[in-house]
Amino acid sequence: MVIGTPAADGVHCLGSCTLQNVWWLDVGEDAATFKGKSSSAVYKVYGGGARNADDKVLQFNGAGKLVVTKFQVENFGKLVRSCGNCSTQYKRTVVINDVDVTAPGKSIVGVNSNYGDTAALRKVRIHGDTGKKIKTCTRFEGNSSGKEPKELGTGPDATSCRFSSSDLTYQ
Repeated sequence: MVIGTPAADGVHCLGSCTLQNVWWLDVGEDAATFKGKSSSAVYKVYGGGARNADDKVLQFNGAGKLVVTKFQVENFGKLVRSCGNCSTQYKRTVVINDVDVTAPGKSIVGVNSNYGDTAALRKVRIHGDTGKKIKTCTRFEGNSSGKEPKELGTGPDATSCRFSSSDLTYQ
């Protein structure tokens, strides 16, 4: 499926779902938003890709696990972002595997470490980012008050951002 211009606010999953081979040509706001309330919800994005996202491509507002596999993204703000200021917060798990990221971009994934979010990056290929300006994994202090979340740090760590330099390839 191809979603053309303008993509508006994209696809919303209210529980476990699979988005397979969906292409967003011009994201606009968010390509997809995941809103399930169950900690056992699993959202899968397999294949496909997105470009021209002013901010987020995949917005993770709900509970559970988001797995992004064989996806392509270019010219974006954040590939995946746990909601930093939703009125209801959850622990979220993000797995990004076998993905191509093409600059310009700001961050591959953003998680709220204070809510126990985790992100695992595996086989991520970063294209055209010679200055390594794209942040790999950004840790935030999320809140439920609607305020802008505070950035705590970037890169791998032992708890929230689980990957090593061997999981990333700069091309």
